[in-house]
Amino acid sequence: MRTHGVGLEVYGRTDVGKVRTNNEDAFVVADLMVSQPIHAMQRPAELEVGKHGVLLAVSDGMGGAQAGEVASALTLHSLRRGLSERPPSTAERALTSSVERANRKVWDVAVGSGRKGMGATLTAVLVEGTRAYVAEVGDSRAYVLRSGRLIQLTHDQSCVQLMLDAGTLTREEAETFQFKNVIMQAIGTKPNVVVAMNRFTLRRGDWLLLCSDGLSGAVKDDEIRGVLVSSPSLEAACTRLIDLANSRGGEDNITVLLAETTGDGLLVPSGEERVSLETLQAFNA
Repeated sequence: MRTHGVGLEVYGRTDVGKVRTNNEDAFVVADLMVSQPIHAMQRPAELEVGKHGVLLAVSDGMGGAQAGEVASALTLHSLRRGLSERPPSTAERALTSSVERANRKVWDVAVGSGRKGMGATLTAVLVEGTRAYVAEVGDSRAYVLRSGRLIQLTHDQSCVQLMLDAGTLTREEAETFQFKNVIMQAIGTKPNVVVAMNRFTLRRGDWLLLCSDGLSGAVKDDEIRGVLVSSPSLEAACTRLIDLANSRGGEDNITVLLAETTGDGLLVPSGEERVSLETLQAFNA
């Protein structure tokens, strides 16, 4: 797609995996100037980033008895609606308040329906102009690939990550740690959440990757990078990543959402220009 502003080519897939019978993952792509969101894709979509921006988000539900499916779908619906209906405000404030609204909505439904404990992770990227705002609750991840270098934009809000940060667990020990799937917060499990928020400036040709832990728990970062840099298209990369996670057992649902930045409104990265990531709000357990 050729645009004088900022554009995105987007492709995403969600897969049940090899073990689970239900898929509790979900994703959404939404041009916030248009009401119709995208939850399933047969081919890549081309979007121009308008004044309200473009939302990319992945949610991994939990709770059993189909409650996880409800939680992830409700999280994404509420998030998109909140951003679409937002009053004039900064992107950071709008994204934070919309995530908080989604949390309250899932909490209210969980309590009202007797499904307390139902919840979901959420990782969302709001592209507005030349900047990307990255919001996180839980352990679904976002990355950016620039000039062949893969940078993780999120920081897992998990028991394992907490112990890694404290130096009480090694990377090798973390792979077999019995509480590796325990997260410190999730959408809908408490009345309030802390929305971790980062921001960075996009460059033309950046690849954004959002994924559930069905991918990141089975495929290492250097393997993810290898697939991305060697794939001829977003669709090919997405398919190869899901196939790789399934070849490792496919023990969880797997969701991969990819976007490539386009348009003359973005600068081309100079040489091996690094990503300058600014933390706007950190999560501290």
